[in-house]
Amino acid sequence: VCAVTRGVNRRGLAVLLGIGLGVAGAAVVAIFADVVAQMAEGMGQELFNAGILLTVVLMLAWHNIWMSVHGAELAGKASKAGESVRQGIEPITVLVVLVGLAVLREGAEVVLFLYGIAASGSSAGGMALGSGIGLLTGTLVGFALYGGLIRIPMRYFFSVTAIMLMLLAAGMASQAAKYLIQGDFIPAWGYGLWDSSGLIENGSLLGQVLGTLVGYDAQPAGMQLVFYVATLVTIFGGMKLVNVRKERKQVLAAQTQGMPLVTGLVLVVTSLLFLSAVPPVQAGSAANIKAPIMAYGDTAIECRGG
Repeated sequence: VCAVTRGVNRRGLAVLLGIGLGVAGAAVVAIFADVVAQMAEGMGQELFNAGILLTVVLMLAWHNIWMSVHGAELAGKASKAGESVRQGIEPITVLVVLVGLAVLREGAEVVLFLYGIAASGSSAGGMALGSGIGLLTGTLVGFALYGGLIRIPMRYFFSVTAIMLMLLAAGMASQAAKYLIQGDFIPAWGYGLWDSSGLIENGSLLGQVLGTLVGYDAQPAGMQLVFYVATLVTIFGGMKLVNVRKERKQVLAAQTQGMPLVTGLVLVVTSLLFLSAVPPVQAGSAANIKAPIMAYGDTAIECRGG
């Protein structure tokens, strides 16, 4: 948005105001999420934690499936809106709304991410450090994109982020299964399918990073593996399905719009020649004319499938 609105008067103020409103909205989401958490403590900590994690999994799944079809379109609309403001077609307040809604949407996702990570057992210090590094990295990438120092083709950008989010969702689903097993809500289907603690321990720095990003567990239960694989298959299958439907619609639209004018003219001429060759039929008293009611001297064409 900033790149396509260079030179717009008060652009910086509008963008900063949009960011502030978006962050404030995300903070409200966080406050209410904390209230809900306190109200739901009676459900059992394991069940509540699993519910938070599965909510994030559903959100990530929907995000991936929706973005696989509309991601490039969304980016295009943002650029188009920014360009409209730059050309004076839209008011500067459009930037405030556009940026504010974008930050609010992502901020609300961050709130649920952090709740899910906290439910996975991560420490507050580790979450703060990871969030700070992520925020700094994202900011640097944003400035690099703005300055034209790096260019990311959208098809590769969305593909890479989709894979990362799929693994993140699968890991959270596995962690949710672990909480449900601990609360005796679902069977374990075998404890410790394998033991890779000698290679990477869960409590090590690398183990914690892999556990957060891809759901690594040195000693997983069978049901955890089922949740992990089912999540990957569901998201990947959903993305493929919506893409196939989109491609079919595009092909159908191209075929409909691409019908040559000559073909249309040929059909019209052929129809006229055929009708002119049909011998006239007198509508006598025995004729069965369906509609409209015929009067003497009228001429009509009636198609009866022959």
